[in-house]
Amino acid sequence: MNQELILFAGTRPEAIKLAPIALAAGKFGFPTRMVATGQHPDMVGQGLAPFGVRPDDRIRLSRPTGTLSELFTQLVPQVDQILAERRPAAVVVQGDTATTLACALAAFWRHIPVVHVEAGLRTGDLESPFPEEANRQLVSRIAALHLAPTPAAAGALRAEGVPEEKIVVTGNTVVDAAQHIAGLNLAPRNEAVAAAFSGHGPRVLVTMHRRESWRSGIGEVLGAVKQIALEFPDTRFLLPSHPNPKVRQIVHRILGTCDAVTLTEPLDYPDLIWALSRSTLVITDSGGIQEEAPTFRVPVLVARDTTERREAVDAGWAQLVGTEFARVVAAARAVLTGNEKGPGTGNPFGSGDAARLTMEAIRGQIADPGRARTSGASPDAA
Repeated sequence: MNQELILFAGTRPEAIKLAPIALAAGKFGFPTRMVATGQHPDMVGQGLAPFGVRPDDRIRLSRPTGTLSELFTQLVPQVDQILAERRPAAVVVQGDTATTLACALAAFWRHIPVVHVEAGLRTGDLESPFPEEANRQLVSRIAALHLAPTPAAAGALRAEGVPEEKIVVTGNTVVDAAQHIAGLNLAPRNEAVAAAFSGHGPRVLVTMHRRESWRSGIGEVLGAVKQIALEFPDTRFLLPSHPNPKVRQIVHRILGTCDAVTLTEPLDYPDLIWALSRSTLVITDSGGIQEEAPTFRVPVLVARDTTERREAVDAGWAQLVGTEFARVVAAARAVLTGNEKGPGTGNPFGSGDAARLTMEAIRGQIADPGRARTSGASPDAA
């Protein structure tokens, strides 16, 4: 029986969270094939490289409009062709991206088991985050194995009727990834990163990119950053600009002339972890940083109205502050004046053994040679 696992990654966060699984799979005797789907063409390889992992296949897409429908219509047939040729034991997808949904559907149509890493995250609001909330809910309807990062995520799956035997709580592999990279103790490759955080004052890392904030939210948050810089002149800010041109335009318009803020291109993961581990505060709408920051005991202001990482809020590591200028300024002010401190608890998203637990779950429920399953069936068979 073919024991190969195909891991699909279309964005850098997917690559980073799947890399520990690719490394662990070999220890369990399972060959893996990493496929970069072309959703963000240059960033998957960038995310994998620090772990010594490279894509085995790269899907080439033409996306002149950049729409999700354009992405799906090109991606699904190419994924289907790979699955028809390789006939893997299972397909592993992560999180809630367009890649995750497209590859899960292609595998499901071929009766190939879908392993969903980071399953069960929910806001309950299909508009926030958009379209990610819908993506992950849809994948949960067809996954064969749900790897929940926390007990709360597992509870959300049970509430939706997912059978108990298909759910395994593993922790989040991003904790494995962050610990692995921090343990390498690498100096930042980007000189601007080192220069931005070279002083002795407070250091604030800022990341903003969510689609639901494009209309006005990002501008409000970045205006708050500018105000905080005026109130705390010894504080230095680092903002890696997202590659989306709409986001970059807003960032440079508001903060391009602010001396306290260093704007950079998207950072290599080691540089990001270097900066995060030295930060006093993070202001972000990113999901991954909410999971990584508690490992380094860094408080997070979540610039969103909802979060699917509620555990960080409940543990006291994160605050939901939305995108309103005054709320962001007030919350940052409390942290920078020492009136708001992090809790004494550890990271609610795990201790760094999620990849091992993931492979144990796959071995036990998906890739066990003694289990019968249908593989490689024609998607037109129905």
